Amino acid sequence: MVDPVTARLPGHVAAEHTQAITPPPLCPTVYKELMTGKTARKIIAILWILSFVIGLIPFFGWNLKYSSCRNSSLINSTDSKHRDLVERCRLSCLFESVVDMQYMVYFNFFVCVLVPLLIMLGIYVKIFTVARKQLRQIELKCVGNGDNQNQGLLQKEIRAAKSLSIIVGLFAVCWLPVHILNCLKLFYSELKRPDVVMYVAIILSHANSAVNPIIYAYRIQDFRNTFRKILAQNFLCHKEELYLSSNGSRRNRDQIKMTTDPLL
Repeated sequence: MVDPVTARLPGHVAAEHTQAITPPPLCPTVYKELMTGKTARKIIAILWILSFVIGLIPFFGWNLKYSSCRNSSLINSTDSKHRDLVERCRLSCLFESVVDMQYMVYFNFFVCVLVPLLIMLGIYVKIFTVARKQLRQIELKCVGNGDNQNQGLLQKEIRAAKSLSIIVGLFAVCWLPVHILNCLKLFYSELKRPDVVMYVAIILSHANSAVNPIIYAYRIQDFRNTFRKILAQNFLCHKEELYLSSNGSRRNRDQIKMTTDPLL
């Protein structure tokens, strides 16, 4: 279940980034109206519900229980007792004993991981291309006008491009090993592999979910500020604070600033 969530959440972030910077960009006012805290919570809820459904598919029948029981040593009697023996069959609760590798490879990997990964790569290539064009325009403007006020924007865009590369790169590095091993298990079942290799690949895949918040918080200021606010409210028992905007108006947690420029 963690797999689909991890695959789709960066994809949504990538799509949101593209929507914000790809010409013609959305009007800042319209963008803020669309990307509110309420909208974000709805998207997160949809992602989790979809991931629950995908993760629970093996419980609804796409598993190895019937075939494993049929081929086990328990099935040595007449056909009249076959159904009862299958119903009474108990398997060891080991991942590869009950989860069908066809589900893991064809559906979980090809559909739920590989396709979102390729889409993310395409989106981030587009983001990088647009950002590079913007950098060139800013450089020409700075040279022509002798104005260096946009140098800070250049640095922020470069930093954001690096952040996006790190996030996508870590996603691929963390998740591809376990799925490659699953492919080898399905297509080359006679191939022997040390158990420790599979254990390391599984730990690496789940480590991606633990590393992502650190990367987001370290590289992106909006995420860092939001994490601090959540920690203060839920663990440090601080009361909710109202944030004072530049024009003097107060905003609550549903109105926290959502930057229109994803390259900040």
